[in-house]
Amino acid sequence: MPNLPELKTLPELKTLMTRLQRHHGAPTVPPAKGPFELVMWENACYLLPDDRRAAVFEGLRTQVGLNPSAILNADKAVLLALAKMGGMRPETRVFRWLEIARITMSEFEGNLDSILKEPYNQARKALKQFPNIGDPGAEKILLFCGSSPGLPLEWNGLRVLTRVGYGRSQKNYGATYRSVQDSLRDKLPRGAAAIARAHLLLREHGQKICRNKGPLCRECPIEDLCLFAMSPRERDVLPTH
Repeated sequence: MPNLPELKTLPELKTLMTRLQRHHGAPTVPPAKGPFELVMWENACYLLPDDRRAAVFEGLRTQVGLNPSAILNADKAVLLALAKMGGMRPETRVFRWLEIARITMSEFEGNLDSILKEPYNQARKALKQFPNIGDPGAEKILLFCGSSPGLPLEWNGLRVLTRVGYGRSQKNYGATYRSVQDSLRDKLPRGAAAIARAHLLLREHGQKICRNKGPLCRECPIEDLCLFAMSPRERDVLPTH
């Protein structure tokens, strides 16, 4: 990692979000509602743009039904056709959809909304039973359901904050994540809606401008606040998880 210039104080998260929203516009909230739909949203596709994810998700809603009973009883050919829209390994995707439905029926009596009545840590633990849902994913789902003590980050958003100066980029993804979360303490906006907006803006900025390779620093609305933009050209690349 190159030697970065040091700032006496970190840029205010509120300032960063104001500039990012001015640049990108108000972020688009996922169409999924409630924990079950959000788990399905996370498993709708693999490494494809959000418009493709939305197409697969809407196909599930209209052709199958976004509830566990409908998915378990769906024509497997219909599920497979939709899964093929979602990228590589469609058979694995179908298996995961069926597993999500099965777990919801067997562990939550078909109603995953019931976890929202539980303490936060217990709800997060419950969500981690599902395919592809680790701590950040569970925290994000609860955030979009209106509950979050912190700011969940996927790797695009994590990269943005690390480059600005929050936390420290390390070889281990988990260590980087924890260091950024430590830096964010006492700096978050109030309310789940504002935190969700921050999550989405950071993700979009990481995808479009603050890219892992070939970041567009000259087009960045927070370039003057960013340690990465001030550093030598031998820039670091965050590890993927």
